[in-house]
Amino acid sequence: MLITSEENAKDLGLKPLVRILEQASASHQPEWFTTAPSKAIGKVLNKAGLKANDIDLWEINEAFAVVAMAAIEDYNIQYENVNIYGGAVALGHPIGASGARILTTLINGMNRQNVDRGLATLCIGGGEASALIVEKYD
Repeated sequence: MLITSEENAKDLGLKPLVRILEQASASHQPEWFTTAPSKAIGKVLNKAGLKANDIDLWEINEAFAVVAMAAIEDYNIQYENVNIYGGAVALGHPIGASGARILTTLINGMNRQNVDRGLATLCIGGGEASALIVEKYD
């Protein structure tokens, strides 16, 4: 995985797969860690001026299934658009590499499903989370 500027990609002769539309992080009390990704989702959607139904595909990282379930309920997300290849419970939760795994899975899913916009969340632990919205690169 390589994350770089559009200009640098052109200089290197690379074709970007997606562009990062927006990013946000959120945190609250550690005992509520399972809902931190939902807070990050709300922040990133707000920053991007989008609503949950503007997102085609979701990768919601979860070492516990309730994390994705909470986000699905909080934002009325269609469950068939969430973790379509299985989440961390099924695919693994590699320490230090979860973000790369989640983003790669999201991008591949967007290509296979032929959709334009995806959102990934990463539970950082201790009540923190990050969310990232990406769009297919034209």
